[in-house]
Amino acid sequence: MKVGLLGCGTVGSGVVRLLTHNAEQLEARIGARVEIHRVLVRNPNRPRPEECRRSWITTDPEAVLGDPEIDLIVEVMGGEQPTKGYLERAMTAGKGVVSANKLLLAKYGPALLEMAARHSVDLAFEAAVGGGIPVIRTLREALTGDSVVSVHGILNGTCNYILTRMRNEGASFGAVLADAQKLGYAEANPSMDVDGHDAAQKLVVLSMLAFGAAVDVDSVPVEGIREVDDVDFRFASRFDFNIKHLAIGRLKGDALELRVHPTMVPTSSVLANINDVLNGVYLQGRALGPCLLVGKGAGELPTAVSVVSDLVDVARDRLAQVSGLATRSIHPRPRRIVPMDELETRYYLRFDVADDPGVLGHIASALGAQGVSVEQMVQDGRAVTRDAAVPILIISHRCREGAVRAAAQAVGKAPFLKRPPRYMRIEEI
Repeated sequence: MKVGLLGCGTVGSGVVRLLTHNAEQLEARIGARVEIHRVLVRNPNRPRPEECRRSWITTDPEAVLGDPEIDLIVEVMGGEQPTKGYLERAMTAGKGVVSANKLLLAKYGPALLEMAARHSVDLAFEAAVGGGIPVIRTLREALTGDSVVSVHGILNGTCNYILTRMRNEGASFGAVLADAQKLGYAEANPSMDVDGHDAAQKLVVLSMLAFGAAVDVDSVPVEGIREVDDVDFRFASRFDFNIKHLAIGRLKGDALELRVHPTMVPTSSVLANINDVLNGVYLQGRALGPCLLVGKGAGELPTAVSVVSDLVDVARDRLAQVSGLATRSIHPRPRRIVPMDELETRYYLRFDVADDPGVLGHIASALGAQGVSVEQMVQDGRAVTRDAAVPILIISHRCREGAVRAAAQAVGKAPFLKRPPRYMRIEEI
């Protein structure tokens, strides 16, 4: 089985290492030897692992995509274009494809799956979500006899690392982000991670398998972690919660709840203590019940493990002349996403106010006017100076987000408010 590798950066280097060092083991499992035949790169002079032979390297896409000897294409180069065209050409030529490209799968997954089925080839993408965690395989194979009710995921290691440090050390978002960048956990431009878009793309990919859903990634409500601060962690602890950045999917009849945002979860939750750069996915099956998968969500070798695992499956199917069977079983169809105003859950609300008489009554009245019932309310101390803000923290009973939003907007117009109101959803998992 001859492989064309598109990209040889961090993950591609890991793939080369695993295929080289585990060659005998892989041959025994597949029934044929796997050989890297060509490696497409942008910069041929970039340092690469010693296992990557110079004779494999090319900057010419035609040397890979137009080579009839190549059986399988492994794509770890990332990006949207020209990558999408490369994969389409490979599938049209009857070559099996393994991809780690969450962006492509999130934006064009249903169309790419349809093309793969039309040409009777496999399109495998375990590494697109969760790095080395076998969540795609679990949804595609292990839960075939069940239906998934909900998915809750910590899908971005950068966010999880930052929130873990903020909780444990009382540090600010900016300080921890700077450390994460120095350690290589965050990019120089971290917006894809900390603003939630990376997790949203992964949630859309999971939704194709968990719910058979074809949705526009741009229609998924997304919030990042920039506005979370030490006061929120202090009061989360007081109410026996932790704060995690969650990607959430849940069946609602023929519609779906899909959302990505900072979330308060009980400290007893299985996701509350998944810390640092680890990822975790909590699946709820109608028959199976709960299932938790935890592991490294990024990195050279963890992600490469998932890529090579897919390669083994695709190679086996090709050798057995049953290519495309796994791909043809995935049939995403359009689903309506429930608007956030229709969401019903409990809420944490924070109002930073002047320490004046009547403030509590004004806030309670605004909440009551929208039907938001208060479960707990705490005012944290007294203002030291006239201009200082005093935080008022509220935990609501279950209510509609539209009502919470309307109440927060009403309070936001009050002269006693020092900063815009904040609220955070609570998930009982």
